[in-house]
Amino acid sequence: MNRLSSDAFASAPRDAQGRPLDVIELRQLPVNCIVGVYPAERGTPQPLELDVALYLDTRKAAAEGSLRDTVDYARLSGELRFLLESADFRMLETAAEALCRYILAPPTEDSARAPVRAVTLRLFKPEALGRAGRASLQVHRTADEYQFEQEDKPFGRVDILFQDEHVGIYRLRIAPGRTIPTHEHRVMNESELVLGHGLLLQGQPVQAGTGFRWPKHLPHRYDNPKAIEQTVLCVDRPAFIPDDEVEVPEPSGGLMPVEGRAYYPAAASTLEAEAER
Repeated sequence: MNRLSSDAFASAPRDAQGRPLDVIELRQLPVNCIVGVYPAERGTPQPLELDVALYLDTRKAAAEGSLRDTVDYARLSGELRFLLESADFRMLETAAEALCRYILAPPTEDSARAPVRAVTLRLFKPEALGRAGRASLQVHRTADEYQFEQEDKPFGRVDILFQDEHVGIYRLRIAPGRTIPTHEHRVMNESELVLGHGLLLQGQPVQAGTGFRWPKHLPHRYDNPKAIEQTVLCVDRPAFIPDDEVEVPEPSGGLMPVEGRAYYPAAASTLEAEAER
């Protein structure tokens, strides 16, 4: 049974030559997260289910056999789970819009993939109506709907993917040889997911697909020793407050080691590391 309300192939947009785009579908991805406007929903995670149809051209991937020419669905599913778990959305509509903007943003060099031209996304909220039924929202977005603002920073640049009064989603793009200096946050709740394999965090290598939630007042630092830009997916609650990026001296005993959570399957992280060699 197709969980999307229209057949993905029948409704597929077309490329410049008039050919229907290919479709990659992810179905029934489960995630527990905080989403909703009612007080009872604000403090307790609840289950969501996610269906996604990605429209793209996979001809080059078929001919050359490279994940860089398609979408690695193992990685993408982890990234979407990270966003839902980290952002604390008030409404399904906001969550769907933010996820679509992330999927349709141009890929970065350190986590290269084929560009996605359009996406159909459906979020199910199975407990919203109790036993009375199942609530869901389905949206369709195209890449040409969006323009993404960028800001230059001393460490490189920032892509602003989504922000409202409650949450901001950003890509921190650290240029070769640059550093995000030792800093802490005193107001924002910040979560970060390392997308490429090559960054140093707290002076130690960190695997692609590792996520972190930063306690307030914990100094942390990123260094990029690689020859290409490295990217960190960042969620701030509330949206980024410039004055809350507080640079601090490195502690006398050194930066505290931190343990993250793996959002990519082990095989995906290993493949990324081997590709960097």
